[in-house]
Amino acid sequence: MKTIGLIGGMSWESSAHYYRILNQETARRLGGLHSAPVIMHSVDFAPIAEMQSAGNWDAAGRQLNAVAQGLVRAGAEVLGLATNTMHVVSDIMLEEVDAPFIHIADPTAEALLGDGYDTVGLLGTRFTMEMDFYKQRLVGHGLNVVVPEVDHTNLNGIIYDELCKGIVREESRRTYQVAIDRMAANGAQAVILGCTEIGMLIDDATSTLPTYDTTDLHARALVGAALKDTR
Repeated sequence: MKTIGLIGGMSWESSAHYYRILNQETARRLGGLHSAPVIMHSVDFAPIAEMQSAGNWDAAGRQLNAVAQGLVRAGAEVLGLATNTMHVVSDIMLEEVDAPFIHIADPTAEALLGDGYDTVGLLGTRFTMEMDFYKQRLVGHGLNVVVPEVDHTNLNGIIYDELCKGIVREESRRTYQVAIDRMAANGAQAVILGCTEIGMLIDDATSTLPTYDTTDLHARALVGAALKDTR
């Protein structure tokens, strides 16, 4: 099995879920005492979040590029970025990085299409919902994308002020449920949890639409890539 390089810390709450799923999926596939060979670089999220707010994407991309190159030098053979939002800088991050990269939106789109859905709701940070980098990746797979007709700032605040700090509030869950219901009314057949923390708040049991947790799908795809051509 190839060594997985994971760029995490954005936030550490979701990175902890990644680590658990990587190992659970490896054990499921290989059995016994097998676990995932993982090298994780967990960044300090505060400066990254400040760059996001300031729109300083180039600087953030250069910082993550240095991290990605360091992971490859350390022995990583497959790379994953454990955050949806920062895929906006994935092109900069991957400059002169000699390792295959699994984009978080790809296994998500493949799962939705495999289940027969073509119109999906997208929840995430305001950057993910409002900017084109993520939606266009999904459109490129043949999906139609619906975003919430609610205050994106409020949804964004729940992510940064609560979920990234490990706070799960019932009132915030209801806010997300309203957003999902409105997307369903606008034709969404399923919903992408397009922020790696949203799975802490919403799942199939609390959503009127089927949910697709990008953290789970991405982590399992990374294991699949690490096992490819090695068994």
